[in-house]
Amino acid sequence: MVVLFVTSMRAKAQQQAAVTYDTMYTVKLPEVDITDERKWANDTMRYRYNQMRYYVKSILPYLNAATKLFNEINTKFEEPGLSHKERKRFVNAKEDEMRTQFEDKVKQLNVTQGILLIKLIARQTGLNIYKIIDDFKNPFQAMKWQAWAKLNGHNLNKRYDPATEPDLEQIMRGLGYPLPAFYNTGETASALQ
Repeated sequence: MVVLFVTSMRAKAQQQAAVTYDTMYTVKLPEVDITDERKWANDTMRYRYNQMRYYVKSILPYLNAATKLFNEINTKFEEPGLSHKERKRFVNAKEDEMRTQFEDKVKQLNVTQGILLIKLIARQTGLNIYKIIDDFKNPFQAMKWQAWAKLNGHNLNKRYDPATEPDLEQIMRGLGYPLPAFYNTGETASALQ
């Protein structure tokens, strides 16, 4: 009986040794979003989502302009030999340009739209608004605006976290604004940090 058991174990070992291994090819397929009609817990949730989507659509021109301006200023600041005075002059000129173009329209935004705009600028740049103001203007301006935001129950020094904003992320992806690549690597969009 023992001889039979040992013989069958040897036969299995020889069969396993005779197995040859092949090369396995891998192919990376493009990412695909599978969507379905969303099931809402109640009408209030659906209304809030649709309202947020409407607000995001209404602030997209300001978001695009702010992101473009951030990239322009960031590029200018990276130029070698640029003096502090020239930086300040450039930032003030861009600020005046943005004020004449958007000030009246931005003042008409409601509080929720303003908060969404701040979050989305932070999302697209990888920096919080406090850091942007501190770097491009000065620390006193950043503190002034942070104090105003705190009085109104907000925080400009908070970094955008996509995990805490699933509805906002879904809306932005649906509108053609994927999450910037630096969120996957843990880096920021700027060399300022």
